[in-house]
Amino acid sequence: MAPPAEIVVAALLLASGLVVLLAAVGLLRLADFFQRMHAPALASSLASWIVTLATIVHFGSRGEGLALHTWLIIIVLSITAPVTTVVLSRAALFR
Repeated sequence: MAPPAEIVVAALLLASGLVVLLAAVGLLRLADFFQRMHAPALASSLASWIVTLATIVHFGSRGEGLALHTWLIIIVLSITAPVTTVVLSRAALFR
């Protein structure tokens, strides 16, 4: 892999870690259950997109073509993460 691509992949992975760290801080600082659900739900979606972009850059720079399985993973994560958040919030609301 080319050194510029390694730097881009490393920067993207660090950015993803920073997003998750900020979500953890938000999880600790927010007051009630519904507010605490908000930060990790948004951050997990954003962090997974950033990791997916890093994966696409990594495999694209190696010359192996498009990593189509990566797109399938991010599509499934993008659908299931918000649905899980809604189900958890509705369960807490009706409890």
